[in-house]
Amino acid sequence: MIGLSTALDSSPREKYWLRWKEADALSHDDAASPLLAELGHLCAPDRLLELIHDFVVFDAGVKKICRHNQYFGVKTARDYVRRREGGIIWHTQGSGKSLTMVWLAKWIRELEGVDGRVLIVTDRTELDEQIEKVFIGVDEDIYRTKDGADLVEALGDPAKSLICSLVQKFGSSEEGNIDRYVNDLWAHLSDGFQPPGEIFVFVDECHRTQSGKLHAAMKAILPGATPIGFTGTPLLKSDKKRSIEIFGPYIHTYKYDEAVDDNVVLDLRYEARDIDQSITSEEKIDRWFDAKTKGLSDLARAQLRQKWGTMRKVTSSLDRIRKIAADILMDMETRDRLQNDRGNAMLVSDSVYAACRFFEVFSESELKGKCAIVTSYSPAAGDIKGEETGEGLTEKLLKYDVYRKMLADYFGEPADKAMHKAEQFEKDVKGCFVNEPGKMKLLIVVDKLLTGFDAPPATYLYIDKKMQDHGLFQAICRVNRLHGEDKEYGYVIDYKDLFRSLEGAIRDYTGEAFEGYDREDVEGLLKDRLEQGRERLEETREAVKALCEPVEPPRDTEAYLRYFCHEGTGDPAGELAANERKRLTLYRMVAAYLRAYANLANEMIEAGYAEAERQAIREEVSHYEKVRQEVKLASGDYVDLKLFEPAMRHLLDNYIRAEDSEVVTAFDDMTLVDLLIENGRDAIDSLPEGIRRSRRAVAETIENNVRRLIVDEMAVNPKYYEKMSAVLEALVNQRREEAIEYEAYLKKVIELAEKVKRGEGGGSYPPSINKPALRAIYDNLPDELLSERVAEPGAEPWPDPGEVAALAIDEAVRQTLMAGWRGHPIKERRILRAIRDGLGPKGEEHALAIFKIVKRQREY
Repeated sequence: MIGLSTALDSSPREKYWLRWKEADALSHDDAASPLLAELGHLCAPDRLLELIHDFVVFDAGVKKICRHNQYFGVKTARDYVRRREGGIIWHTQGSGKSLTMVWLAKWIRELEGVDGRVLIVTDRTELDEQIEKVFIGVDEDIYRTKDGADLVEALGDPAKSLICSLVQKFGSSEEGNIDRYVNDLWAHLSDGFQPPGEIFVFVDECHRTQSGKLHAAMKAILPGATPIGFTGTPLLKSDKKRSIEIFGPYIHTYKYDEAVDDNVVLDLRYEARDIDQSITSEEKIDRWFDAKTKGLSDLARAQLRQKWGTMRKVTSSLDRIRKIAADILMDMETRDRLQNDRGNAMLVSDSVYAACRFFEVFSESELKGKCAIVTSYSPAAGDIKGEETGEGLTEKLLKYDVYRKMLADYFGEPADKAMHKAEQFEKDVKGCFVNEPGKMKLLIVVDKLLTGFDAPPATYLYIDKKMQDHGLFQAICRVNRLHGEDKEYGYVIDYKDLFRSLEGAIRDYTGEAFEGYDREDVEGLLKDRLEQGRERLEETREAVKALCEPVEPPRDTEAYLRYFCHEGTGDPAGELAANERKRLTLYRMVAAYLRAYANLANEMIEAGYAEAERQAIREEVSHYEKVRQEVKLASGDYVDLKLFEPAMRHLLDNYIRAEDSEVVTAFDDMTLVDLLIENGRDAIDSLPEGIRRSRRAVAETIENNVRRLIVDEMAVNPKYYEKMSAVLEALVNQRREEAIEYEAYLKKVIELAEKVKRGEGGGSYPPSINKPALRAIYDNLPDELLSERVAEPGAEPWPDPGEVAALAIDEAVRQTLMAGWRGHPIKERRILRAIRDGLGPKGEEHALAIFKIVKRQREY
């Protein structure tokens, strides 16, 4: 179905486009033409102006517009605000709740005739910091209070119209201590306190059990305030009635399944693992290893066995923590995104002590230096007072020692000094986890980072802690963020069997750990990994087969190249361009098929496939991967797609055959044109076997790659590359008409490739035109302009008017150059004026064309 999509930010990348959905269902007439209907809704004059005026922000310099859920959530909330009625906005985790707050707060504060002020209350430091960061990022002046006294003072200051306040934690409580917070406020209130303006109180994560106490206190302190609750998780059955009594009804909802349908967040795949039954003896450990690796190629399995010696140390004692660590380490070696360093994982432990035990074990493995603990614990000498028992480390001593050593190793300082830098350590490892996942593969946490921590690379969440309801819901959403095409799902691995699925083969994840919720509120949140993995494998398999269905028999390399590249007759460049979308679909679909296969390769039998089916699918994946490589190389598309290849390499190495990936490796650092220039005819040996077998396929592959380089470089020197293009097409025609021997053709096409790569025509320039930029200007000066340039009266005539013009323009540009001139309008205009001066009065109309060429020169 064709419909209307909107870009969420100013990036042209497709992942930021989202289908626009109206709040009300389409009528029958609308359904017949969804594109026109949605255009009518979105581009109606009032709606369009409103979107531009009220729903566009610059977030840290990136222009963003609202999603449909944010728009309708804010629009509905406005009606509640006008009536001074409270309510709850439930927009699921990861769907942009913070920006919804921004747009509603901006509107309240700008509302005509209302001196609107907004107080945002949270009870988690991470949420408080996140909200401040979001508002500052969109250039909103928000005041973050330090304590109760500071909040009372801020409320009394009319200049502070946007305030955020943290309900501080006390003791070991996971939530902020409402009683202490409220008492602190009352202690600093003066008699008859009446803050200026009209207060609207946003309570973030309003599902918390204690939010009722907070609301009652706010009503007493700010009797005229209007409360609006925000939550990313459903309300508990036991809390729904109370929450509605406190805040009012739901203003707007956007549930998890809706966000998944919109591709705003990822679907979650759940798996309970009975590690206690899998690793109980030496013999079972070996059987477990074989089961975990049975889908790998022989080479990949052999390489992993070499590492197994190190991994066996981890299971040397069969205690539970070491069993789980071994299981996670196996995933690190075999799972997509964990092995290729594009993704990482979080492990939720049930105590700081257990987290430290896990860290000790992982520090014996290849995760050493790529693993960290982030908890609320910070080592202090007072922690171990009286703990020296002489009978080994107590829990407190172990925590103290592990933390000190971890911090000392990280900062490269003595432990006595480094132990005071836990806060800086947390900040550093969080940044590394988000921005450099290959360097921080695993975070071990207890309570921290399970809310308000957006880490797109996080792909796996391992749970070894009893969790339920809100805590579990928020934790599993740490892995639901989008992060590149290769992150298709978030994975939740449960070592506690929170849903009792191992006991009764249950595949319904709406009870047990989620029994506090109404079933419809969490239905579809978690799905069985094997069941969904098989469904995804069949879906991607059918998609690839359907795409390749029109390829003519015998469906060999030449047939695929004819279908996805060009027929080899007529206009190859035009056909290549026309088939580009078809090729990109092929690359995307085959990559998805390969990932879906790799996800199940070691568990095909458990997923319900017979051995013959397993082998057939593996051969099929191998076949289509070869097609993908051949088409990519033959079309020249691999040049633009090289950045995406490392993410695929380990899958080819592990699950298909190592020789298949050698083709990819050959073109890692060099293009086919580079290889032809360096190795001559021998470069052909680097091509896939299917292409090498056909002289025509070899020739067309070389031609397409040279043609692509010409197109890419055309803007640098149009006249020169137009000439090279003509030479190439003449050579192509000679080959097609069999007017040239194959070996002579190869020699000429390699010579042409060298000229195209070099970007110059040898000795055809005057001696002073000796740099690429000068040659580009010289080549592209218009003939009619050159014919009109004459020497000064009485002077010797210049031998070449183009030489004079090119040198004059080059000198003028170099004298005018300023740092960072490209993309800077004022600096660009100065360069353009300099070019006009160099061309002379009759060159005005050609100045812009020369400027575009100058802009593409690396020398300037």
